[in-house]
Amino acid sequence: MNRTLIPPYGPKPESIHRAMVYVEKRFKWEYKQIVPNLKKQIPPDEAGLNRLGKQGWEMSGVAQQPQLAYFYFKRLIEK
Repeated sequence: MNRTLIPPYGPKPESIHRAMVYVEKRFKWEYKQIVPNLKKQIPPDEAGLNRLGKQGWEMSGVAQQPQLAYFYFKRLIEK
């Protein structure tokens, strides 16, 4: 038997409005990957990361394997 549970004090289902988001522009990104070997190199320090930030790069991810670190950056492509 299937039943729909409605919270006793919440809005009724017919009064819920879903938000709509309109995107006028599509952005284009370029990506940069830095992969230092941690046994031979040091990862980017604060000064190095700040230099990348001044160039428009934004860190979007970090991953690590035993000897390698992967730093992923992205920045908006100017048209």
